[in-house]
Amino acid sequence: MGETDKSEQYLTFLLNKDSYAFNVLKIREVLELVKITRVPRTPNFMAGVINLRGRVVPVIDLRVKFDMEETGNTIDTTIIIVEVDYQEEIIIIGALVDSVKAVVRLEESQLEPPPKIGMNLDLNFIDAIGKKSNDFIIILNVDKIFSVKELSFLAEEINKEEIKPQNYTE
Repeated sequence: MGETDKSEQYLTFLLNKDSYAFNVLKIREVLELVKITRVPRTPNFMAGVINLRGRVVPVIDLRVKFDMEETGNTIDTTIIIVEVDYQEEIIIIGALVDSVKAVVRLEESQLEPPPKIGMNLDLNFIDAIGKKSNDFIIILNVDKIFSVKELSFLAEEINKEEIKPQNYTE
């Protein structure tokens, strides 16, 4: 019997028509777009915070974080709730994406390391480039998307505020 490829499952999503993915083990849940409360004096990539069952969760706009053209939210805009490891604790962060596609299984043979690009670019937040059919899927490492400074800021924001459940009238 031949060696079998190790495979992992990834949740794929779109940002400006390109496919990206997170390892499913880092995902808590996927939400339809809900009201995001803007927090003053926060970095431009921080869309704001949401109330997730009484818990403050910062939401990061990945398009802005990755210096992509802002396209505005649509009916497909989604928030992926991910777990980020930071200083031996887990921070829950929402990632705002254009749309969620599907969970895919990729074998090791379908993954290649990210290209080595000069110019002192820091691409360590890309785990791999996946190949599915004729498409590329950029596999992101949620633990490395944010700098230590950004994560410490987000952790402080979460600890500063506790949202009490509110009665909304629609």
